[in-house]
Amino acid sequence: MSGIEVARVRMGLASGWRSITLVVVAILAVVVVGALIVTLGEMDRQRDRALAAQRHSYDIMIVVRTLQGTVARSEASLGRYVISGDQALGQLYFDDWRRAGESIGRLDRLTMDNPEQRTRIAELRAAYRIRGEELALTALNTNYGRNSQALSRYYAIRKGAAMRAMNLALDGIIADERRLLRARTTQARAAVTRTTLVAKILATAGVALVLGVIALGWATMRALAERTVARAEAEAERERADELATAVTEATDALRVQEAQLRQSQKMDAVGKLTGGIAHDFNNMLAVILGGLELSQRGLAQGADRAEVARHIDSAHEGATRAAALTRRLLSFARETAIDPVPIHAAALFTDVADLLDRTLGDGVTVVFQDESRGWAARADLLLLENGLVNLAVNARDAMDGRGTLTLRAEARRLGIADAGDLSPGDYLSIAIRDTGSGMTPDVLDRVFEPFFTTKPVGKGTGLGLSQTFAFARQFGGDVRIDTAPGRGTTVTLLLPRDVTVESAAPVPIAVAAATREPGRSLSILVVEDDPRVLATTIGALNELGHRPVACGDPLDAAGAIAAMPGCDLIVSDVLMPAKTGPEMVAGLPTAFAAVPVLFVTGYAGDAGEGIDLAGRPVLRKPFTLAALDHAIAAAAGTDADGPERLIAAE
Repeated sequence: MSGIEVARVRMGLASGWRSITLVVVAILAVVVVGALIVTLGEMDRQRDRALAAQRHSYDIMIVVRTLQGTVARSEASLGRYVISGDQALGQLYFDDWRRAGESIGRLDRLTMDNPEQRTRIAELRAAYRIRGEELALTALNTNYGRNSQALSRYYAIRKGAAMRAMNLALDGIIADERRLLRARTTQARAAVTRTTLVAKILATAGVALVLGVIALGWATMRALAERTVARAEAEAERERADELATAVTEATDALRVQEAQLRQSQKMDAVGKLTGGIAHDFNNMLAVILGGLELSQRGLAQGADRAEVARHIDSAHEGATRAAALTRRLLSFARETAIDPVPIHAAALFTDVADLLDRTLGDGVTVVFQDESRGWAARADLLLLENGLVNLAVNARDAMDGRGTLTLRAEARRLGIADAGDLSPGDYLSIAIRDTGSGMTPDVLDRVFEPFFTTKPVGKGTGLGLSQTFAFARQFGGDVRIDTAPGRGTTVTLLLPRDVTVESAAPVPIAVAAATREPGRSLSILVVEDDPRVLATTIGALNELGHRPVACGDPLDAAGAIAAMPGCDLIVSDVLMPAKTGPEMVAGLPTAFAAVPVLFVTGYAGDAGEGIDLAGRPVLRKPFTLAALDHAIAAAAGTDADGPERLIAAE
């Protein structure tokens, strides 16, 4: 065998012995450390047991002393009560004696593990009961005014057998606890002495293992080195994971930015479609208006039949009315319309919209009304509700390609917690519009309430219908629910909270009855309007109605104009004007004209509710007809200025 091979064998043997030594030393170290841990733990447990036993004995002695003090206070209070007859002292005696009983109950619980003490507790409880009966009899005599008898009895029982029995039992309990405390303390000290000796032996063994620990140092350093390498690798992996997470976050943010840009692009596209739809509708209406007026002019110039001229004028009037209705729909969608909530019953509502739906939907659609509302009413804006029903009906007609059955069903529904959803449980008036059309796919259903969303071709719809109806329902505390599927039609249900202030048995009319002007009565009216054309038109309309209007083109001149009038029965004023608003102008009039009724006229629906206080005065919307103006004047002239604000429709 060569020297190299011998060296290798020796190195292998040394390495083996070193490994065996390290294993043995490690085992011994583990054994010593384990024994030391067990010993120290036993010391801690013995100390804790001794301390717990001491605390237990001290608790019992404290309760005993407290009980003795409570009994003494109770009897002293009874003595003062017997002497003075003061009921407060009698109450103190009773409370302290009750607390003494509670202390005995606590002693009973604390001595559950000591049979000897249990016997003393039983004796104590029996003596307490007898003593309590003696004291109670004394207190009862005092309570009935027999103080002399009570006092003699009190002195007779001061050193009674029951009291001595209680003191003996309490003293015995304390003596037993002191004896137990001494015994437990002796046992704890002996145990600590033993465990201390064992700990010293183990410490000596630990010192003997120091050399083994030194031998283990190399192995420990190597292990630490390996652990350091592993930790470095783990740190590198964590950094790579953080970099990946950062990259994912950046990519997600970029996708969100792109999504926002896409949504903005879709919004702009929707605005373009909306503009096209509105332009299409307005061009049709303007064509009707201009054509009718031009044909009327030619007919007048050529001496045509008056009936023919009147037909052209009626056609232009209808086009203007439709344009005004579209404007109100747009303003209502923008939530600028002044709200006029009134009680609405399904029967009256169906009567009002029946003719409107018949003209709007055409002969190909059969409209069926079903009223099962049991007379329930909802409080909402009538114009907005009718507009919403018309929008839903038009959508249903388009879904049925102009032919089918449209059912409007009103029900009285009570929603519980399970089916209320976002609404509050309670009573609701349900109005469902069901069609026999093609239904909606899930992707369309998810977007039906989005503003400007429509499946109709460009120029054929604005996408305001369902979103406007949804906004209306939420505005009055309700909701819109849709039940649909491809091939089985669509049911749109409008839920509005029930108006409990209205008696269900007697529905009130929805529309406000038109006020009629007294025949031959002519009113002196001040008209304040900054637009010369509107001012001239209004003056002409008032002259046509037989009134005596006075024109004022600047709200700053209104005070002088009304002062120059021999009398003023009504002020008709625009709301928004450059120098002053209509309400500001009215508020600045002399006090002599403070009681003059006021009718506000506005072309901007937001005027009635967007930060301008109209002081409850009625409002007439532009454009208006002669009939609407006559109705508004009659209503305003007979209305107190402090009454509720009302919005008078233009039709």
